[in-house]
Amino acid sequence: HRSDVPHVDTGEYLSDFVLGGIDGIITTFAIVAGVVGAKLSAGVILVLGLANLLADGLSMAVGNYLGEKSEQDYHKSERSREEWEVENVPEHEVDEIREIYASKGFSGELLESIVSHITSDKKLWVDTMMREELGIIEDKKSPIRVGLVTFFAFVLFGAIPLLVYALSYTFGSRNTDGLFQYCMIATGIALFTVGAMRSRITFKPWLRGGLEILLLGGAAGGISYLVGALLHDLV
Repeated sequence: HRSDVPHVDTGEYLSDFVLGGIDGIITTFAIVAGVVGAKLSAGVILVLGLANLLADGLSMAVGNYLGEKSEQDYHKSERSREEWEVENVPEHEVDEIREIYASKGFSGELLESIVSHITSDKKLWVDTMMREELGIIEDKKSPIRVGLVTFFAFVLFGAIPLLVYALSYTFGSRNTDGLFQYCMIATGIALFTVGAMRSRITFKPWLRGGLEILLLGGAAGGISYLVGALLHDLV
């Protein structure tokens, strides 16, 4: 991050929440728009929308869980290797620490003092090798929580495009004329909101972040609507 931008150390699962939310809204809205474009019933919207909400949400959650777990397993294997090298070939590892900090411009007694300080603490030594030699910054997030947060956000935000249709059926109304307009309004607000939340991760202005995701979701919905309209005769 830039030095003038404060590091965000709260909400460590925010990126997973935002990613799940964006994917949930856009994919569900695209399904709704496609069904509306094809002039199918609101019942079809609910069936396809709910199926997507659960199946795609679960798929994304499992994918994020496996991705996080695989990355952490890789980090653990690299840490084990560095620990073995520190214990069994310490002279070589000391030379590597010296080379790393010499390349940063340190020399003489100051360089030797840094090397001595780092190599006197095994954990600090291994941490330094992981970061400086391998470029690995270990992630302490729980893979299970990553998956759960992704799934929760996908379902929470992905349900918004379906909300007006679900409410219409709940209250016994079968007149779905004009519901798509309300769906677009609700979806637009949700897209802008989650896009503004994304600015906490990207450090972009919240207005720009909100508009970017709003335009992206609108484009996806528009394409889906056109595809549905073009294929209307097939259904």
